[in-house]
Amino acid sequence: MNLFTETNLSPEILKAVGELGFVSPTEIQKQTIPFISSDIRDLIALAQTGTGKTAAFSLPILDMIDDGSRKIQLLVLCPTRELCLQITKDIKNYSKYLPNIKTTAVYGGSSIMDQIRSLREKPQIIVGTPGRVIDLINRKALDFSEIHWLVLDEADEMLSMGFKDDLETIMSETPETKQTFLFSATMNKEVERISKNYLTKPHRISVGSINEVKKNIKHEYYVVGYRQKKEALKRLIDANPNQYSIIFCRTRMETQEIADFLMQNGYAADALHGDLSQAQRDTVMKKFRLKNIDILVATDVAARGLDVNSLTHVIHYSLPDDPEVFVHRSGRTGRAGKDGISMALIKPEEQRKLKQIRTSTKIEISEKKIPTGSEIMKSQVAGVFEKLFTEHEELFTFDDALIPDLSAFSKEELVHQLLQLQLRDLALFYNGRQDLADQKFNADDGRESRRERSRRDGDRRERDGKRDGGRDRKGRKAHGDMVRFFFNLGKRDQLKKMDMLEILNKATSKSRKRPNIGDIEILEKFSFFEVEKSYKDEVIRGLQTQKFKGKPMRAEEAN
Repeated sequence: MNLFTETNLSPEILKAVGELGFVSPTEIQKQTIPFISSDIRDLIALAQTGTGKTAAFSLPILDMIDDGSRKIQLLVLCPTRELCLQITKDIKNYSKYLPNIKTTAVYGGSSIMDQIRSLREKPQIIVGTPGRVIDLINRKALDFSEIHWLVLDEADEMLSMGFKDDLETIMSETPETKQTFLFSATMNKEVERISKNYLTKPHRISVGSINEVKKNIKHEYYVVGYRQKKEALKRLIDANPNQYSIIFCRTRMETQEIADFLMQNGYAADALHGDLSQAQRDTVMKKFRLKNIDILVATDVAARGLDVNSLTHVIHYSLPDDPEVFVHRSGRTGRAGKDGISMALIKPEEQRKLKQIRTSTKIEISEKKIPTGSEIMKSQVAGVFEKLFTEHEELFTFDDALIPDLSAFSKEELVHQLLQLQLRDLALFYNGRQDLADQKFNADDGRESRRERSRRDGDRRERDGKRDGGRDRKGRKAHGDMVRFFFNLGKRDQLKKMDMLEILNKATSKSRKRPNIGDIEILEKFSFFEVEKSYKDEVIRGLQTQKFKGKPMRAEEAN
């Protein structure tokens, strides 16, 4: 099957996919479409993100679905709102010429009452996130007792996000006679367990190596101290002009912090993470798809539903713990036959973690030096000419008489003057600036050294507390009973220790007893504080309802 027209899909579906530009199926589609169309067994399909899995399962099911029935026949479960909306959009596009087939998306972060109203239209297809699906089951708004097909999309990600119990609850609401299709990028122990417990003698399809990254991606890493990471990131961006990239961070706070840093430095960037409302997330993703911004800073989970084929770079601002996540991140570039670059910024003490990633994935990752100012300027000049010679579209016309007399300049002098004008600000920034390669750093550099010291002090306080009957020398509970938080505001926000105490008191004001508050450390751009462990969730909830001098507050447990 080298062409979609060689399948047994209906003319209506072939017409829809043809209008979408589909000609040749991907490898996962070549193997999956004939299987689902002709076999009654369950299926485990292993393939990387971005290989066309949605079409692989939805096209044959759309061909078999009973459009005269108003019962739910297909349930697709996926980990994030973004992916849920993307799958729904794709299925609606594929069923464009099947007017009696209705598809509804149900997901958190949007009005549940609006979704209940949409379910009254009796859709045959439901695409949902596990939490919202369970909410609707509990409200008797969803009935899966007669479904024919259940699809678990990105099963590994759903399990890693803690949806195991939710998945089992939902699957218990479905009939034993259904077909279950499990799609995953990896086959970890939890995915294996789910497949053994809930799939019956499944057929397996595996496309490529699970840990395989496309060969058209070049992998690089840069060793840099924590305090230099932001400037190193800026240099990598400046040394790679005309890029369209995603920068991956570990936490929501780090994501917002890096996005703010880039925007403050004049880059067309924005953040995508779990603290944004659905409307904000939709706006950011729309801007990125339209290339109104060319740098997206994101967490791994938030970027799951984002499908773009023209990324030039992926930058790992923070290394993931799981080597397979590194593979997934990197695989977002180098699509559609284009070359891509994956760059990782690592601290000196992370070289062992990088070695584990290299060993596990068999990826060749070359060490590079942070570009110098002169190297960056050479790249910028080359970037100007690259843009000049590749973008030929005439956007506007003007009268040649408006061009002044340039006969006093040679061609080279004129180009030199234009480049000086175009790159002036960047040249001034790097002029005389010390290169990062010349700066000394070590594993104790930056915030990590403070954290290590804090941990050592905490261990000492805990030992002292145990000797003193569970209290430290200041009478507080021992460190072992405290939880340490990372807080997004600091000195530059005019935050003081007294303010932090007042904020924490307000956050826990509904408690009968005030919590013990440990160390408060106010730094320039962020802070740390310690609170009694039993108040952890209450503090997080309480901070979400407050603002400090008009600024929203975010806290999460520190590593």
